[in-house]
Amino acid sequence: MKNQDIPYKTYLTEEELPTAWYNLRADMKNKPAPLLNPGTGKPLTAEELTPIFCEELVRQELDNDTAFFPIPDEIRDFYKMYRPSPLVRAYCLEKVLDTPAKIYYKFEGNNTSGSHKLNSAIAQAYYAKQQGLKGVTTETGAGQWGTALSMACAYLGLDLKVFMVKVSYEQKPFRREVMRTYGASVTPSPSMETEVGRRILAEFPGTTGSLGCAISEAVEVAVKNPGYRYVLGSVLNQVLLHQSVIGLEAKAAFDKIGVKPDVIIGCAGGGSNLGGLIAPFMGEKLRGEADYRIIAVEPASCPSFTRGVFAYDFCDTGMICPLAKMYTLGSSFIPSANHAGGLRFHGMSTILSQLYHDGLMEARAVEQTSVFQAAEQFARCEGILPAPESSHAIRAAIDEALRCRETGEEKTILFGLTGTGYFDLTAYQQFNDGLMTDTIPTDEDLARSIAALPKVPEE
Repeated sequence: MKNQDIPYKTYLTEEELPTAWYNLRADMKNKPAPLLNPGTGKPLTAEELTPIFCEELVRQELDNDTAFFPIPDEIRDFYKMYRPSPLVRAYCLEKVLDTPAKIYYKFEGNNTSGSHKLNSAIAQAYYAKQQGLKGVTTETGAGQWGTALSMACAYLGLDLKVFMVKVSYEQKPFRREVMRTYGASVTPSPSMETEVGRRILAEFPGTTGSLGCAISEAVEVAVKNPGYRYVLGSVLNQVLLHQSVIGLEAKAAFDKIGVKPDVIIGCAGGGSNLGGLIAPFMGEKLRGEADYRIIAVEPASCPSFTRGVFAYDFCDTGMICPLAKMYTLGSSFIPSANHAGGLRFHGMSTILSQLYHDGLMEARAVEQTSVFQAAEQFARCEGILPAPESSHAIRAAIDEALRCRETGEEKTILFGLTGTGYFDLTAYQQFNDGLMTDTIPTDEDLARSIAALPKVPEE
């Protein structure tokens, strides 16, 4: 197919919607390290995890070998309301940048929740319903996960309790109200409603919160309330499994138009979008069938990959969750109150951490003001107002395209446009008013939180 014949948008048909999620771990030579019980230091068993998570999700979480998990018909039917999502050729952005690069993005914002989070939200809510539970608890940063889960729980008739990072609760009141409209209760975190919340507030008075704080509170409430389980929107293996639908669709769409990406870029906070986008491409790379340059882009204010350490750490600030081996800044690290709320997590997916540690992907950190410059440029020529999280990937994609202009290389770039930024207008206002600043932690800041990492015996 000639370049001029490639459409702006490539869609799959409903019949071409993936019928199974792809488990990237099945093709990894070095599997992610197991979750550890913080009390015993031993790998967690299914029996230990089932009081926290739904039974089927525990099975998915611990399975490193099954390559494909069939998508239940009810979930697939729900997907059909907004999937397949388009693979878009960014012709207008290419023209503005005057680059020989070909830029594509996989757009996940064409549903009411405004992001990719709905892909896993409906799956986790479905398994909770199948188990006969009354409801679920969760945390949310920017609010996209909480919004998506509130939609899924409303659809299935489940109760939902959301702990929203305090700074986002205050910065994004409309996102909060969407969750409440769908029936969820929303509490700013850290709060006085839980033991761990009260402890964090006593230790860090006036804190703006973090995803690690909110996770601790949500887990505590789930464990203490019969008929409830905890669900998480990123980081966990099960979430990356569900999000593989993004990459599977993108790969099928590229195959449909006879194009192969050279560079694949995704924003990275906990890992759900990036892991889902790269899954089938990384699978080909691991099997030696193809090669791709894969780039994770994170905020300079919370640089887990680029300045963190690869070690066992708590996934939550309250230190009540299992230990995960990941790139981390330390569970006590609380990032600055920047606007990329969905990326303000101290750690990273164990799958992505292992891949990065093995040299199979790159990482870079970018400053907030630079991210919003890229977001504005993209919005003006492509007509979509991107979420601040997604705009990290846009920043890197633009930089790669400009590099191609300098070298004359005709690279094909794919990035994940994870969602829209229409609930992030406070951030855009701050940027447009020239009031946005960049806050980057010092080496001393990171050294303090990293020094507090739990001591785990070497194997």
